[in-house]
Amino acid sequence: MRLPSEADLRLTGAAIAATQAPCGAIPWDVQGDTAGKVDPWDHVECAMALVATGHLTEAAAAYDWLASTQRDDGSWPAEWRLREGRPEVVDAGFDTNLTGYVAVGVWHHWRDRGDLEAVRRWWPMVAAALDAVAAVQLPSGAIAWATGPYGPADRGLLAGSSCLRLALRCGVVLGEVVGDPRPRWREVADRIETAVATATSGDAEVSDAIFDPKHRYSMDWYYPVLGGALRGPAAHARLDARWSDFVVPGLGIRCVDDHPWVTGAETCELALSLAALGRREEAARLVADMQHLRDADGAYWTGYVWPDDARWPIERSTWTSAAVVLATRALCPSPDSGGSSGRLE
Repeated sequence: MRLPSEADLRLTGAAIAATQAPCGAIPWDVQGDTAGKVDPWDHVECAMALVATGHLTEAAAAYDWLASTQRDDGSWPAEWRLREGRPEVVDAGFDTNLTGYVAVGVWHHWRDRGDLEAVRRWWPMVAAALDAVAAVQLPSGAIAWATGPYGPADRGLLAGSSCLRLALRCGVVLGEVVGDPRPRWREVADRIETAVATATSGDAEVSDAIFDPKHRYSMDWYYPVLGGALRGPAAHARLDARWSDFVVPGLGIRCVDDHPWVTGAETCELALSLAALGRREEAARLVADMQHLRDADGAYWTGYVWPDDARWPIERSTWTSAAVVLATRALCPSPDSGGSSGRLE
């Protein structure tokens, strides 16, 4: 079992940095099926990997670009495309999870580097994003997955709300760091946690009333654990219950339970979930198993369809590379991390 080495991670970080546009935006890929696509969630994931591999100037440019493109309501467009290096909006929709994730990225920067000046610079961006998210919490406790001209959606997504629970808790810590406490965000996060616990208790009808049913997706399976909404026996039981539905030994995990297609980012996110529960050996095995997606320059292909022996889609997604970096760092912390005293409770 071999995890990426420090040299491997540096090469992967450099591959991500090489895709960054002059404005600071980080696309999914620079060629292939999704060339030039940018979304705020995956952009932040890549910025986190840049920090974790020592590309601090590039990471700062990524966050500064987000701050410069944030809309008045605190959100970002769901998608841009780079045209000659400049991002053009192709989906102006407000996706709550895509907007809220910036708090996780800035918290990660603080935990890794302890750079208070940077946190203060990006705090207004984080605060506006999380206020926008908190404003569309539903009576169930879930966060509406999107909002548009006719108001917020009437249900959330289990994976998205679980991720937003984490973002809000990160925001609470950042508020304390900069001296601007936001106790309401803690309350919103607690209500999400209750909604997730209710939806994952075993009653499918109750779950589907709170969250849009996405049971075939592996993200719906592990994100309640990854986002911290489930811990202890309930978290272990949830992962164990569908392990055989998604995990393909030697290859990684399926993106969806009904296709013979493993994806690297989902595999690494499951590894992060396992590491959070102390199941580090299983986590390391998964990261090692998906190394068949690694390319010679350190970038990673998104997925692999094993009956066809084919990589699909035809893209080397920066966010897959970022997920590998973050999962490996969780298992093998960098000796160069600056660190800080800020922790999630």
